[in-house]
Amino acid sequence: METIGGRLVRLRRVTVADVPWLRELLAEPEVARWWGEQEDDLHALVRLEPGETSYAIELLGGGGARPVGLIQSWEEPEPMYRHAGIDIALHPSHHGRGIGTDALVALARHLLGARGHHRLTIDPAAANTRAIGVYTRIGFRPVGVMRRYERAPDGSWRDGLLMDLLAGELVDPGRG
Repeated sequence: METIGGRLVRLRRVTVADVPWLRELLAEPEVARWWGEQEDDLHALVRLEPGETSYAIELLGGGGARPVGLIQSWEEPEPMYRHAGIDIALHPSHHGRGIGTDALVALARHLLGARGHHRLTIDPAAANTRAIGVYTRIGFRPVGVMRRYERAPDGSWRDGLLMDLLAGELVDPGRG
């Protein structure tokens, strides 16, 4: 099974055995606030379309690795538009410790290096300032606001911020 290593985390592909903790993660109010209500069949995070990958973010140390979040990537295969996108959800008890940053840097390195992409995108809700701060710190830049981009859990529409990162712009704040 493909794994991607970071300094603090290991990313491994999600399996059916991960569905129970994924359900718990996505039900956390701070996660659900941005991800919304997930479909009843969380197996969809395992059975993905070609070019999509879901990884468990496993925190290393303390007697082994344990899952603390989810990070996903998708790849556009069309040669004229080839690039990749990322999405992430981290359990709130692990916010502010560099874990999400490490997972993002590890996956970005993989997509830019091993997968050969020249550009990555990410599209947080425009009001998700915590996430936008992390993405900016590792080199993502705002491209523009996508108005009424996604439906919020309360049914209202909210704006999204399209951000991108070009090969050579990735910053790893954990490496001084």
